[in-house]
Amino acid sequence: MCYKQKMKSGFSLSSTVSFAMLSASAAMAQAQPAPTVQLDTIVVEGEGGTTAGPVNGYVATRSATGSKANTTITAIPQAVSVLGRDEIDDRKALKVDEALRYTAGVAAQTFGPDPDTDWIFIRGFQATQTGVFMDGLQLYSYGFGGFQIDPFLLERVEVLKGPASVLYGGSTPGGIVNLVSKRPTGKNFGYVEAGINNWGNAYTGIDIGVSDKQGVWSTRLTGRLSGGDQYTDYSKDFRGVIMPQISYQPNGATRFTAYGMYAALDQVHVGGGFLPYIGTVRNAPFGRIRREAFYGEPAIDDQERTQALLGYEFQHQFANNWTFTQNLRYGVMKGSQLGPYGFGYAGPDAPFGDRLQPLGPDYQLYRIGFQERTRVRTFTVDNRIDGKLVTGPLEHSLLFGVDYKYFNIDHTQASGGATTISVTNPVYGAPQGPTGVYLNQDLKHHQIGFYAQDQIRFGGGWLVTLNGRYDYVDKKSVSPAGLLFSPTYDKKEASWSGRAGLGYEFANGLAPYVSAATFFTPVFDAVPNLLGGPGQPFRPEEGQQYEAGVKYKPSFMDALLTASVFHITKRNVLNPAPTALNPFAQQQLGEVTSRGFEFEAKANITKDLKLLASFTAFDLKTTRDTRPLLVGKTPVVVPEVTASAWLDYTVPDGAFKGLGLGAGVRYVGSSYANAENTLKVPAATLVDAAIRYQIGNWGMALNVTNLFDKAYVKSCNGQSGCGYGDARTITVSANYRW
Repeated sequence: MCYKQKMKSGFSLSSTVSFAMLSASAAMAQAQPAPTVQLDTIVVEGEGGTTAGPVNGYVATRSATGSKANTTITAIPQAVSVLGRDEIDDRKALKVDEALRYTAGVAAQTFGPDPDTDWIFIRGFQATQTGVFMDGLQLYSYGFGGFQIDPFLLERVEVLKGPASVLYGGSTPGGIVNLVSKRPTGKNFGYVEAGINNWGNAYTGIDIGVSDKQGVWSTRLTGRLSGGDQYTDYSKDFRGVIMPQISYQPNGATRFTAYGMYAALDQVHVGGGFLPYIGTVRNAPFGRIRREAFYGEPAIDDQERTQALLGYEFQHQFANNWTFTQNLRYGVMKGSQLGPYGFGYAGPDAPFGDRLQPLGPDYQLYRIGFQERTRVRTFTVDNRIDGKLVTGPLEHSLLFGVDYKYFNIDHTQASGGATTISVTNPVYGAPQGPTGVYLNQDLKHHQIGFYAQDQIRFGGGWLVTLNGRYDYVDKKSVSPAGLLFSPTYDKKEASWSGRAGLGYEFANGLAPYVSAATFFTPVFDAVPNLLGGPGQPFRPEEGQQYEAGVKYKPSFMDALLTASVFHITKRNVLNPAPTALNPFAQQQLGEVTSRGFEFEAKANITKDLKLLASFTAFDLKTTRDTRPLLVGKTPVVVPEVTASAWLDYTVPDGAFKGLGLGAGVRYVGSSYANAENTLKVPAATLVDAAIRYQIGNWGMALNVTNLFDKAYVKSCNGQSGCGYGDARTITVSANYRW
């Protein structure tokens, strides 16, 4: 089974699957008391914005993700990246992982285009399942039970690099992605956009706000509908999302926002993945496999998914300037899919080392039949209070909170029975054999966490950040007897996590810092009991990060520069430990380290000229493994070096006023294709471009990704699990606002 499938499956064949138990929401900007306040006027004087509102061009100055409070980015003792609405729109990102392709420390779309999943790695560690949050509350994904958010609903995307357990509970050590929703603004406005790409996939989106004159009641309706062909043969999709909201703000001290979201997807899977190393990275005797090739079964391939979220945010500021915030959300997800996928060459055409045995002109691809059904229910609530206190020369910004999370997934998975198919001349329609159920699991997870934070300022520029957190977790799995990959267990566990940071804020905008943080991630896998009875659950993954860096917010330019070095150690990683009775058994003996350097610069050089640049280089190593030959090797899939730059200019006046031009370059470094590091995926350099024209309330845009249509492999997991990167995509769009 290839890496992408293994990561989604969530059973003991999967690669290490982490479960983040904690959810917490981004704090809203503190509003000053007034009889009536419209949201768009809630600003922090002298600090250049809020933690949830629109970003000024490409440069955000504040974030709540790294502290759960209204904090300047330079005061957070970890690296933080913020993508605002302008940046998302300028590159016309239609998925969250597309938006993150220019972000330092982040490897996005690691398996190539995948319409149903946003694949994200941060500092070398997978964040798709345990590291994605929406408005501070976790969108946990296990197996195929994940929530996917359309970026059209978002005001900004924030990335906190490094461990976040001290604020959010269990999550990936590389960092988290917090998706910050558009909210009612207290204004009347409207926006309509429609577009279509060169594959024939079209969309239309609306974003409408209605408010009373005083801004006490404010509503917003955001949605998008899209569908059509994808870039590979036979693949297509139809999807939609709608998000209504209503806010009540009787004064500047109190605000309540309720929202709902419903989304649906119906698709024939995109091809271009699950392909052999020989024939994609390297030539086979027949050359290369077509990037557009589809090796499923068009007549039966199908994936359907619906998801709904219902929640609210409440904030009240007391007379003593202490603020209470409560965020709550309930979610349900239902999904199913059917269809075979490739898994290496079959029969006499099977690969041998890095060569192919040419024993016939019709090279056959072995396929695995797959079927799954998933039902998810989740509930999260976060309560916190924050305020300021002065003790002698020390100024304290205090935060105390408690949060609770419930996650339930009921899912089955079955495989087997697929026929082979010709790589060079695929013929569809052969009857497919039966599949066998290997996973049938009803998993429940309860978690409650207590946390505290103290940010202490003293001595004119010194800043100490201290965090502590205690989590209690109760996880239970119930499965029918006799299924090896569905162990039954009931496990309770508890964990402490902490963070300490020290920084100094110079008057010229320079802010060096150092920090240390610990983390944990509960693991849902378990050792099955081959003699019957309950299995033995695995311990949480755990470890620590040390980070040092400098952030610079110059006074002469609207810009933010961040450079950081880090060292992460993750322990209790699952490793294969096959036995005669169970060839897929695992042991929790692994350890992986990631150490490296990141640089990111974002600047509004002028009102009309914007720039961003990023560079990442890290050393990812397996430092402990049940397989001695893999110690010292680099894990697969993730490139250790990436770089990008984007420049965007809008003509401010004259005959070409309103004309905008943007261009970017992305360097995706080489990665390893197998755990032994004997096969490598070469690096690729890609160019993106954009042309826009705004006249009055009307706008038009032409966006091109992979401008020169470079055919490249994004990653491989072994010589049977390679995926092509994105093909050239040309999107033409038009919009109207009022």
